[in-house]
Amino acid sequence: FFDLDKTLWDFKTNSFETLKEIYSKHLQPIINGNNFETFLKVYDFNNNNLWEGYRKGTITKETLRIERFLLTLNEFDIQNETLANNIADDYEKLSPLKTSLFPFAKETLEYLFTKYKLHIITNGFKEVQYPKLKHTGLIKYFTEIIISEDTGYMKPDKNIFLYSLGKAKAIATESLMIGDDYDVDIVGAQAVGMDQVLFSPEKLFNGDNITYKISSLIELKEILK
Repeated sequence: FFDLDKTLWDFKTNSFETLKEIYSKHLQPIINGNNFETFLKVYDFNNNNLWEGYRKGTITKETLRIERFLLTLNEFDIQNETLANNIADDYEKLSPLKTSLFPFAKETLEYLFTKYKLHIITNGFKEVQYPKLKHTGLIKYFTEIIISEDTGYMKPDKNIFLYSLGKAKAIATESLMIGDDYDVDIVGAQAVGMDQVLFSPEKLFNGDNITYKISSLIELKEILK
């Protein structure tokens, strides 16, 4: 079982490119000077905080998708809900068209595809996750694609892992969860008795009882011979 964003799909690169396009189109004409770096920092801060709330169930998906841009615009003294809505729409249209993957993603999946059943478990929005998989050409490798909002549960809730195991007709003790987020991917997998792989290109391996730690996806070929 693979996570998608920040594990296979290079979220940082793809989001950066998308936000740069959005800034040029919507904000460059109304903000004095080149403040893209400030915009990016403020957006990242707001986005991370709101995602935390969404995962915990304290805010809705709709609040997350609009509020992250509304709060960011407020930092530039722009109070414009229509603009925030337009930017949110553009972000969801443009970001899934970006195709940057982590190094060795396709090579590793090509290798694993011949030996194992591969699946996705993601907390992302279904409107963008399916197009991401299609545009990158990754969709062909995966048997089941489990998106949290289709299940009613979000990682790290063990219920999404139990649902995914059932959907894939897989046994927890014979399965492996590969993801970049200890608190979301690893803790959730541990709760149902799955082995886990924590992926961190920066080698930031914080957390307890992690089965495997990798900094490159190619290392999965050694783990899964």
